[in-house]
Amino acid sequence: MQLEQTLRTLCALPAVSGFEMQAAKAVAELFRPYCDTVDADKNGNVIGSLSCGKEGAKTVLLDAHLDQIGFLVTEVLDGGFLRFAPVGGVDPRMLLGGEVTILADEPLYGVVSCMPPHLLKAGEQNKAVPIDQMAIDTGLLDAKNRIRVGTPIVFAQQPIKLAGGQLCSKCLDDRAGVAAILLAMEQLHAVKDKLKCNVAVLISTQEEVTELGAQTGAFTVQPEYAIAVDVTHGRTPDGPSDGVFDLGSGVAVGMGPNLHRGFTKALIKTAKANDIDYTLEIMEGNTGTNAWTMQIVGRGIAMGLLSIPEKYMHTPVEVVELSDVQAVADLMAEFLREFDGEVGA
Repeated sequence: MQLEQTLRTLCALPAVSGFEMQAAKAVAELFRPYCDTVDADKNGNVIGSLSCGKEGAKTVLLDAHLDQIGFLVTEVLDGGFLRFAPVGGVDPRMLLGGEVTILADEPLYGVVSCMPPHLLKAGEQNKAVPIDQMAIDTGLLDAKNRIRVGTPIVFAQQPIKLAGGQLCSKCLDDRAGVAAILLAMEQLHAVKDKLKCNVAVLISTQEEVTELGAQTGAFTVQPEYAIAVDVTHGRTPDGPSDGVFDLGSGVAVGMGPNLHRGFTKALIKTAKANDIDYTLEIMEGNTGTNAWTMQIVGRGIAMGLLSIPEKYMHTPVEVVELSDVQAVADLMAEFLREFDGEVGA
């Protein structure tokens, strides 16, 4: 499997939170060669399984979320302009002049209109425009006949290869995590007969707004253990010095109160034994990932959290390094090759 091309394929699938079903069906097909069973449920979750065939074997669930931040059309104005509202955490400062795709019956394109600097009044240059005052320009004089209120919108930018093995794209949060699980499942399927535990896959919906998919999907699977795969903040010159991670530093292994200590230590031990680069990410409270939601499902799930450093989260120009995605995949595959379902405290 070619990682860069896989990420490009995943990032091309539109899946605003709550509108993931079409993308889920495409993702299910990507996982089908590496799972015994795989399907998309009524919430848009992709749920797959790979059985080790051993009676009484424990199950480990691998989760990454499919949805992305985006927008919904709130009003169609004369002249082909649209009012819109955000879905998920969107910074209004980076929207003006942005390119978007309106997911009408036939995809349509537009730009977020912006005032030329010549027409701005004194002091307006340094003020962020509220999203409810912005408009998308489609150029369509018949927009009212072609675009309905409630239509989802996504960023239109295409992936760009940067130097040093870095890829820039929209929605790498969390398509990078999806790609890591897909790579891990490719490795595990090749040694299926040697596995000592069952492996389940959950590519979940609505993480950016409700974490509903992780909750319902984990309840469906009822695993003993789970690993949430997500992104974490990458280091940039204008960012903080703490709580961020260099791109190229490998896996950020979460450690915190809702993450099972023994399970986490076992993941770290595997990384050390296989020379997989990793750093520790200390989580003092809510991780802001599906790991928090999944922990309390059913009788409780022993959670691990693996993250991929990412620059410019929740923008159309998110950046990850391919080697970090590969490191997360390799750590999961190496761990699950040997895992027998038992960990210490």
